[in-house]
This record gives sequence, C-alpha cells and structure tokens, in this order.
Amino acid sequence: MTRPFITTARTVGDHIREWRQHRRLSQLAFALDVEISQKHLSFIESGRSVPSRAMILRLAERLDVPLRARNLMLLAAGYAPVYPERRLDDPALAPARRAIDLVLEGHAPFPALALDRHWTMVAANAAVPPLMALVADEALKQPPVNVLRLSLHPAGLAPHILNLAEWRAHLLDRLRHQIEVTADPALMALMEELKAFPAPEEGEEVKHLAGIEDFGGVLVPLRLAMPGGPLSFFSTTTVFGTPVDITLAELAIEAFFPADEATAAALGAAIAPRS
Repeated sequence: MTRPFITTARTVGDHIREWRQHRRLSQLAFALDVEISQKHLSFIESGRSVPSRAMILRLAERLDVPLRARNLMLLAAGYAPVYPERRLDDPALAPARRAIDLVLEGHAPFPALALDRHWTMVAANAAVPPLMALVADEALKQPPVNVLRLSLHPAGLAPHILNLAEWRAHLLDRLRHQIEVTADPALMALMEELKAFPAPEEGEEVKHLAGIEDFGGVLVPLRLAMPGGPLSFFSTTTVFGTPVDITLAELAIEAFFPADEATAAALGAAIAPRS
C-alpha cells in the first residue's frame, strides 16, 4: 500500500519529490513535462533552490496534486495557502449548495447523496432514509455517517445486499483508486477497516441472484433485498468542474438509478402518495 507521505514531508522539495514518485515519474520525465531543466528540478527537490509560488502551483498542477496538499506545499515553502476551505453552509458557497440540493431533490424518487473525501454523507434526498432503515446498528446511522462503513459492515447494509461479493469488490476498487490519487492516510485506514469486515464466501450469493437480469459486465449493480421485494440500482458520480475551494473539490454526488423496471415502478409508487 502507498505510504501516507503527505503529512511527513518537511520541505517543499520533499513534497514535490514524493508526489512525483507517487505518480511514477522519473525526474527527467517530469522536468521535460513541466519544461524546466532536470538540474533545476533536482535543486528544488533537494532544497538547494526554493521555487516561487507560481512554480509550486505549476508543478502541483502537472502532478495532479489535490488542492489540500497544494496548500501544504505552499506552507512548506513559506507561502500562504491559496485554496480556501469553507464549510458547506458558508454564504460564499450558497450557489454551490443550491446546486447540490437541486440535484439531490430532482433525483427523487431515486436515492442520491453528497459525500466528502472520506465518504462521509453530508446531504441526502428523501429516498435515502428508507434504505438506512435496514441498518441494524444504530451507531452506524448517527452522524457523521460513513457510507462505505454503512454499506459493508455486518450490522449495516451488508446482510441486505444480494450481490455483496460483487458490490464489496466494486467499492474497494473505487477506494483503492482514490488512495492512489490522493495518498490520504485516513482513506488507507478506512481500507484496512473495511477489508477486515467478513466477506461472503465464494458462491454464497448465487442462490439469491437466480433469475435476476445480468448486465453483462457493463456496470456493477447494487441489489438490495427490501421488504416489498428486491431493488436493483446502478450509480453515477458527479463532481464540480474546476473548483478552487477545497470543500467543493472534495465533494461528490452519488446518484442511484433504477437498474430494472420493477425498481423504477416500486420507487415511483412509494413517492406517488406524497406527490
């Protein structure tokens, strides 16, 4: 597993070198990419040369460094951070918050939720609470709710997921990719926690899926056993384009769509009386 280097680097050169290595770039290849000499890059990484604010941001942009870590780079070089981190209820983020609420509410009667970088649920529409009602452990439903923990915990949604092995592998793959991109120590710890949860034995879920539509590898559905019958969903993820605020850069909206006509009809019927 990638080591959590972000919090341990001492100089801006340490940060740049470790992000470059994390992206699997040689010093020469990266220097050519950012159009500086390898010698100049070497001096920056070794601490013999202190880069300007503009150079730090240029290198960070090419390395696709998360905004939070770019601020750490600037601080390490003695510069003030340039990317603010506001609460989602900050007046400056009011237009973004309205957009989030519009997307969540407009997605009803199908579930949709907004997540931060650690998969903590920060907002959800009215279709989410009925799914959370399946969770046996009340502690898992108390804020802050971690969606991955809620999904895979043996006292969470896991016993109700008909294709648990498939869905578990899908979620862990997504988390693994996120760790590769961000090198976030908290996500690494979450990965170890989730991997320690009981995994279904091979072939255990086959009996639950007999006669259920196969999507032929096009997408991974979430199949839930509900009191009124099974529901099947596929999900999409929406992020803000070109954000310069850390909160918005780390926010994602996960929207679930019905994967079959029975699910669409069941959820439509459930919301029709309220409409």
